[in-house]
Amino acid sequence: MRKFLVVLDDSRECLNAMRYAALRAAHTGGGVQILSIVPPEEFQTWMGVADLMRAEARERIEAHFEVFAKWMRDKQGVNPELVVREGDAVAEILAQVAEDPEIGVLVLGAGTEKHGPGPLVTAMSRNSGNLPIPITIVPGDMSKERLERIT
Repeated sequence: MRKFLVVLDDSRECLNAMRYAALRAAHTGGGVQILSIVPPEEFQTWMGVADLMRAEARERIEAHFEVFAKWMRDKQGVNPELVVREGDAVAEILAQVAEDPEIGVLVLGAGTEKHGPGPLVTAMSRNSGNLPIPITIVPGDMSKERLERIT
């Protein structure tokens, strides 16, 4: 089964990337893998409480994931899987793609600010030659109706 890999973060454009991945998976019989990446610097300030901070970060991620997962299951019939990794975002995305041969497309949401599409889209575009799969970049301000029409 081909999976659409989508990155879960706190950006507004993440919502459109999630929608696109779920709609494409539903229409093509694919799956969705949601990747959340925790930057390692979050845990370096207080080594004694690093495990507690990791557990709290995981709880936040799982709660955020469950909102998207419920919509995907209820509206699209797609049951996404969650993967949480710790490290540099680009390195972790590349590693996840390398480790899971079922991933067929990386889906990213582009920001709408004047200073560019966002650091992740910019960095992954630069690294696109190292990826064995295509990247789909979904405009952050694309309407839900337009997304539904193009998927």
